[in-house]
Amino acid sequence: MLIRFTKMHGAGNDFVVIDGIRQTLALEPEQVRALADRHRGVGADQVLLVEATDEPGIDFRYRIFNADGGEVEQCGNGARCFVRFVRERGLTDKRRIRVRTLGGIIEPELAEDDRVTVDMGVPEFTPALIPFISEGLVPGRLGDAQTWPLELAGATRHVTVVSMGNPHAVQVVEDLATAAVTTEGPLTENSARFPRRVNAGFMRIHDRHRIGLRVWERGAGETLACGSGACAAVVAGIRAHLLDSPVDVDTRGGRLTIAWDGGTVLMTGPATTVFEGVIEI
Repeated sequence: MLIRFTKMHGAGNDFVVIDGIRQTLALEPEQVRALADRHRGVGADQVLLVEATDEPGIDFRYRIFNADGGEVEQCGNGARCFVRFVRERGLTDKRRIRVRTLGGIIEPELAEDDRVTVDMGVPEFTPALIPFISEGLVPGRLGDAQTWPLELAGATRHVTVVSMGNPHAVQVVEDLATAAVTTEGPLTENSARFPRRVNAGFMRIHDRHRIGLRVWERGAGETLACGSGACAAVVAGIRAHLLDSPVDVDTRGGRLTIAWDGGTVLMTGPATTVFEGVIEI
């Protein structure tokens, strides 16, 4: 099967974006893995598929596949690339669109300065809805946030769990350079407490309006940036009374800005087209 694609990235979080409106295709997990393979394919953290929809008030359907082939609910950096893609491909002339994901409806907007702001929706903190199995655990409290003890290979870490349409577990660390992202990240991702696995965020607080962040993404490993992870970290920090909106989030791939006043979360950052191509898989 020949697939036309566009390679894009948002703050280094990179994607293969596919127009599923002008070409007919049905992606299987093995094809997603082939596309995402950095040695034998195009290479990407996620594969994004643009589809048409007849749902009233919704412009497009936005499907997200991790590099391991699994379909997931949400990807914030991908949403910024999504709105740039549909504009550049002439699929819409709107700068603000409404998009259906597995995790709900989001609204990305392309500004005149070419930065993109995405309304990521309202965060969810109820354990069962994340989902997070909290039975048998006693939560701590930091400000208005609950922190949950998580056993990781004999060590106990205290995390804040939050859903941005996809599940996140956020912990505060003293030093990002030495944070156990590559060891505790996969342990957190695959903890039995998270039935659908989880994205593991490691946050260092610089001041009340700036943090550093590394994220181990489920099905992708550590990425240069994670938009929904940035939202989850900032929301967790604000609820813990450690941060004030807006917050600049410095990732290894670049800076995102997150604003939250207790309602919907707004994420602003770059979206860049790298190249276009055709591949047979």
